[in-house]
Amino acid sequence: MSQPSTPIPFSILDLAPVIEGGTPRDSFHRSLDLAQHAEKWGYHRYWLAEHHNMPGIASSATSLVIGYIAAGTKHIRVGSGGIMLPNHAPLVIAEQFGTLESMYPGRIDLGLGRAPGSDQLTARALRRGLGGDGHDFPEMLSELRGYVNPALESGRPGVRAFPGEGLDIPIWLLGSSGFSAQLAGQLGLPFAFASHFAPDYLLPALHLYRSDFHPSEALEKPCAMVGLNIIAADTDAEAQRLATSHQQQFLNIIRGRTGLLKPPVDSMEALWSPQEKALLTKQLSYSIAGSKETVRNRLRDILDITKADECIVTTQVYDHNARLHSYELLAEVVQSL
Repeated sequence: MSQPSTPIPFSILDLAPVIEGGTPRDSFHRSLDLAQHAEKWGYHRYWLAEHHNMPGIASSATSLVIGYIAAGTKHIRVGSGGIMLPNHAPLVIAEQFGTLESMYPGRIDLGLGRAPGSDQLTARALRRGLGGDGHDFPEMLSELRGYVNPALESGRPGVRAFPGEGLDIPIWLLGSSGFSAQLAGQLGLPFAFASHFAPDYLLPALHLYRSDFHPSEALEKPCAMVGLNIIAADTDAEAQRLATSHQQQFLNIIRGRTGLLKPPVDSMEALWSPQEKALLTKQLSYSIAGSKETVRNRLRDILDITKADECIVTTQVYDHNARLHSYELLAEVVQSL
């Protein structure tokens, strides 16, 4: 089995979990603590995701949380994984991220998605179009890029983004299907695939992105990031127990429910049906829970299969210290690859 010759960058996707018995305030403090540790352990980026109407995720005002994390760290890149662009006016996002880049120069990433990040009722409350299918995402992306780089001449005539215009704000496209993969390739932008919750189309999307890639001022060759769920612990048994918090959360999602992140349980068998177990196992096929050795072996397989240029990892663990320990162990694994 082939192995990467050098460690690729590993980054963190923080869903800012709100645990049972906790508050969003607690979540923000824990996120900052994790980011500060991640910086020390050598992680490349720290991204936060836009979700709405979900009590277990605190990062709904994503730009504000990015500013909070950037203010409390020194050099790690901080950004969105992602901002759901059709929820917003492109000018507003250009101004928000122009402001962030002006405050924390050289450290801000703008990852963009086209999904609602919510249910349809919430999408309407966000004043999103009734269709909600993101059909106008390419046009909105073009407008946003034109505000940041007027040479593209795709913003609205007579409208300029201050701050934002002329700043170097890397734009990533995020996706869980071929749509954003193909668009990112055609525009010569970096692409991140959400294999941490939508694994089925990962390899076809990566192929589509790479085969359709056109070099641009932003990027000379394809740059593909892969999202993974990873929970590392001192033993396989402990990691698998910690992972039951994430499994319970995902089980609620497939049942159409939302809620806070629950404590781990000794067994999931009494909580899910055989059909739910099969569906969840399939949807979390790019998830790893185990000791350092288990994580290392599975990571090698994934990197060999995907040829990823970067990995971004989310770790939904109830206990904050166990979450920190997981990322510390993962950093050690990465260095040993």
